[in-house]
Amino acid sequence: MKKLLLLLLTFGFFSNDSCAQADDNIVLGKNDKIYSKILNEDRRIMVYVPNGEMGIYSKKKYPVVYLLDGDAHFYSVVGMIQQLSSVNGNTICPEMIVVGIPNTNRTRDLTPTHVDVDLPYMDSTFSKPSGGGENFMAFIEKELIPHIDSLYPTQPYKMLIGHSFGGLTVMNALINHTSLFNAYVAIDPSMWWDKMNFLKTTKKALTNKKYAGVYLYLGIANTMSDGMTVARLPKDNNPDNNHIRSIFELDNHLKASKQNQLKYKSKYYNTDDHSSVPLITEYDALHFIFSYYPIKLTSKDYNDSTAASVDKYQKHYDLVSKEFGYTIKPNEDLINGMGYNALGQKHYQKAERLFKMNIANYPESFNVYDSYGDYFVAKKDTAHAIEQFKKTLAIKEVAETRKKLEELTKK
Repeated sequence: MKKLLLLLLTFGFFSNDSCAQADDNIVLGKNDKIYSKILNEDRRIMVYVPNGEMGIYSKKKYPVVYLLDGDAHFYSVVGMIQQLSSVNGNTICPEMIVVGIPNTNRTRDLTPTHVDVDLPYMDSTFSKPSGGGENFMAFIEKELIPHIDSLYPTQPYKMLIGHSFGGLTVMNALINHTSLFNAYVAIDPSMWWDKMNFLKTTKKALTNKKYAGVYLYLGIANTMSDGMTVARLPKDNNPDNNHIRSIFELDNHLKASKQNQLKYKSKYYNTDDHSSVPLITEYDALHFIFSYYPIKLTSKDYNDSTAASVDKYQKHYDLVSKEFGYTIKPNEDLINGMGYNALGQKHYQKAERLFKMNIANYPESFNVYDSYGDYFVAKKDTAHAIEQFKKTLAIKEVAETRKKLEELTKK
């Protein structure tokens, strides 16, 4: 394990690609299926789990992103989260499970109210199935989330991401099912829906309810008609601008409603249209929602002979745990690599603190004891090294560890 982790530290990251390799094919995630009694239909779901459901040495559990219009956005969101959660000294967001929810009847499921004809280009075929948003939310809450929790290594933290009608669903979930998710990302939401009556409902809920600890990021695309400007938009009455006008009205209301305690941020992407805005919005949303997650490490943290950086790590993850609402542990692989780095520099106090931190956080991992055994070998403490290697082998038979133990016992 030592050589692998020294390489990890040398290159500054560990590849977090959980793409399964089989027969020279690259497979990102898997298709799953659930029958919904609420919706009376089979629902396909797309599921990505980091590292193929397991850590390298110990079992892990992950927060979950629920992604609407899953068939359209699954691959880009998974790739982005893989990149931003790569194991290094300044990870932007945690590793997360991604659950993509493809559509069967998009208008039915992603609209909160029924309309007959809302705009001239909407015919009766389009409007007839609308207004099933609450049934769809019941499916997510009572069927889909329990299904995911029962089969995959989930943590309690959950995020909902939606674009267009999906963004409308995100806002419906925020105001009517607030505690179901910890964070919400609404991408160019269709707040014009139902002659903007749902916008009025949303503004009222955002005024009167409390959203302490909840995050919302709103991305706004440039869908204005030719010649229109943001400054002139509020007084404009061109129906072609209803979409963007309704979103800016929501944004202005949110910025003025600080009493609701919602952790809110928005951005207007003036060079992106309705189709191109999801990717950049999701990227910025992850930075905002997990702004507390990265730990800033300097060269001093790696080279200092004291254990000050260990205390820095502990304090940082205490803060992160407070934000998540449950214990978040420092990454096992990264701490292990830092321990070997300290050991190589003969910073023994620091190395021991790092190895012992991993033992405390990951007692089920064979690797943490093997690494601690290497520490005792470096200290020429044969008895304690043998003890740690035996603990390793009690969990898993590892040829390298067995060899080290045999060499020590011969001596």
